Formats: sequence, structure tokens, C-alpha cells
Amino acid sequence: MPSPQGEGRRDSCRSPFGNNGRVKDPAASAVLRRPEGASFAALRHAEFRAYFVTGMLTMMADNIEHVISYWVIFEAFRSPALAGFAVISHWLPHLVFGMAIGALADRHDCRRILQVSQLVFIGVSVAWAVLFLTGTLQTWHAMILLVAHGCAGALRGPASQLIIHDIVGRGDLQSAVRLNSTGRQLGSLFGPAVGGVLLVIVGPAVGLAINCLAYLPMVVWLQRTPFSGHLHATAGPGQARFGLGDAMRTLREVAGNRAVVLMVALSGITSLLVGNAFQAQMPEFASDFTVARGEITYSALLAASAAGAALGGVLIESSPFLRQPRAQSAIVLAALWSLAIGVFAVAPGYPVALGALFVAGFLSLAFGSIAQTLVQLEAPPDRRGRVVGLFGMSSQGLRVGSGVTVGILGSFIGIHASLGLSAAVLLVLCLGLLALADRGTPAVPRGSA
Repeated sequence: MPSPQGEGRRDSCRSPFGNNGRVKDPAASAVLRRPEGASFAALRHAEFRAYFVTGMLTMMADNIEHVISYWVIFEAFRSPALAGFAVISHWLPHLVFGMAIGALADRHDCRRILQVSQLVFIGVSVAWAVLFLTGTLQTWHAMILLVAHGCAGALRGPASQLIIHDIVGRGDLQSAVRLNSTGRQLGSLFGPAVGGVLLVIVGPAVGLAINCLAYLPMVVWLQRTPFSGHLHATAGPGQARFGLGDAMRTLREVAGNRAVVLMVALSGITSLLVGNAFQAQMPEFASDFTVARGEITYSALLAASAAGAALGGVLIESSPFLRQPRAQSAIVLAALWSLAIGVFAVAPGYPVALGALFVAGFLSLAFGSIAQTLVQLEAPPDRRGRVVGLFGMSSQGLRVGSGVTVGILGSFIGIHASLGLSAAVLLVLCLGLLALADRGTPAVPRGSA
């Protein structure tokens, strides 16, 4: 039998499959393959690299659709209320169905769940393209497609996290969560740029038809990967079906974990008050700057936040100090994020707005990845999907509130005032949460894989 050292050397240059085709324990092999705290550790897994690339393409397609559809909706209706509905419809499925979808991911093959999500995304893009091409877009069309897009996004959340955990195991999970967030932000960075170019060169209808192609690589990869989200966990078929009693049991387990409670609360208040509602309102923000009254400069505002997040992901993954996940660190970073959003809301000029969004993107990636890592590492293995779904309800589902605080309120007092007010309230709440945080929260969470 080969020594552990020899096994580690061989595993470092091949895929995580044994000679008999069975998947090795990723948590154990991760420890053998790399020194503790190695930078970009998750990218040493071949299947994670494939997921990283296909996930980035999916997020790019998602943002291309947002850029094109939001622009056409703004031009056609010029309604802050409809833009607010875009935010509400996008995140409401996460709030209503978060734990149920997490339970679905606990019980069923996550590959098939993700494939269904991808196909819904493709269907929505095709529908937008047809409506734009025929010039028949009406408000109710837009509302239905926005809701369908939101449902597809909610379906994707827990399943994607379980597959990531399955691929890399506990040893490299922190790196995988950060890199997954970075890949999503890279997609958000390239998406607006590509969407703006497609708007100018081929128009919205053809642009969205082309956009469908970016969803396909993940569909193909999901068909061939062996990782179902359950190969190395006790979750899966045979669990009790999700219901009220099951949900209450999950909540009781979570209530006993201080780190999880703090991160769920933090993600909840940031999502409820600000979230990403300002992105749906970006056409109006852009129109307030003379230099930004056009498709390309509007796309640059959307891309600024993603550029900051992408840089943040690389810097955090490269720094041993910044990689340590602490609840207090996440809260402080979230407070700084609220300040950056406030600066953007009152920015006197286009360059200041771009800079504020860039900084906000960096901070968003930083506190978001810490929160996600703490929650996923602390979740009970057999209920991980449910706990991730609960976190999704808070971090994404509560963004429906930002559609009200920024979008609906903005239709009465102006979007600059509504965003600035929301950011100020968030800052106060973050400081209050920081006062409640346990200064003894461990830097590296405890728990089983």
C-alpha cells in the first residue's frame, strides 16, 4: 500500500478519482495535497475548475440578460416602480422557498436541479428576445419573465453550494466559497460589458438570443460530472420530507450556533435595506450623469462593482491574514460597504460614482464570502442544504425589502435619497450588531465535514 506522502504527490497532479473510478474522500485528500492555508487551493481540484468556468459563464449570461432587459424596460416604461418590482420578483422566491429548495437539494441529485435551473434561464432569455423582436412587450410580460428568472435563481442556490462542498471537501471549502463568489463576480464584470456591446452592435433581441449559448456549458458539465452533492455526506434520499416540523428543527439547531446566527442576521439586514436594488435602478442613476447617458457608460457603472469584487476575491485568496473567516470581520466589512453605497448615492460626479461602486464591490465580496463560509462549515452535514437555504432566505430572499426601500420609496423621494437613507440605517444596524458579536468567535469554525 503506498504511503500517505506518496498518495498526496500523485493526487496533486491528477483528478480526485481513484484507479477504480470511485471518488476519493475530498476532505482527506485535500489535507494530503496541500499545505495548510495554501492560496487558491480549490483550483487544484479539476472538477472545481470546470465548475468555476461554467459558473462564471452562467453568471455572465445572467448579467447580460439583466443589462439588456433592464435597459429596454427603462426605455419602454420609465417606471421606478417596475424597476423595484424587478428586484422584488428576483429575490422573493429565495425568501418564500429558500428552506424548501434547500431540503430539495438535501434529498435529490443536485446536478439535475441545476440543469432545470439552467433551462429556465434559457427559456426566459428566448422569451425576452421574441418580445423585443416583435415589439410586443407589455408590462405584464415583463413581470412574468422577471418572476420566472427569480425562480430559476432560487432553485440554483443550495444545490450549487452542496456540489462545491462535495467536490473540494471541508479542507478547501473556504477557498472554494471565495473563488466561487469571485467567479460569479467575474461573470458580473464581463456580463455588463458584453451586454452593452451586444446592445450597440446587434440590438436587444439578437443579443439575448446569442446570450442563451453561455448557459449551455454548465448543462453539459453537469451531465458528465460524478458529483451529485451527496457523494461525501449523509444527506440525500431517505431523509424525512420537508415540512413545518422539519423547518422548526433546523431553526432550533441553527439558533444554538452563534456564528451562524450572526451571519444570518448580518446578511438579512444588508439584503433587506440595500441588497443590489441599486443595480435595477442603474439606468436612472446613469441618466443623472451627462457623461453616462448611453449604453456603454451605463454598463460601466454596473461593471464597476463587479470589478472591485473580482479584485477583492484575488487579494483575499492571496493573503493568509484576510482568508481567516471571523464574524466580527464580516460585520466591520459590511459597515464599510454601507458607507461606500452611501457615497455612491450622493456622488457629485461620474468618476466618484464609479470609484464608490468599485470599493463597494470589493467589500461586498469580502463580507459575503466570510458569511457564506462560516454558515456552510458550521451546518450539520445531514441538513446542510436546509441551512444553506435558510442563509439564502436571509442573504438573497430579504432583498425583496430593498426593492421597497430603494425602488418603491425612490418613486416618491428620489432614488438617490432612498438609497442614501437605506445605507445610513444599515450602517447604524451594523454597528449595533458589532456590539453584540462574540469577540471570542473562533477564526476557523469548528464542526464536522
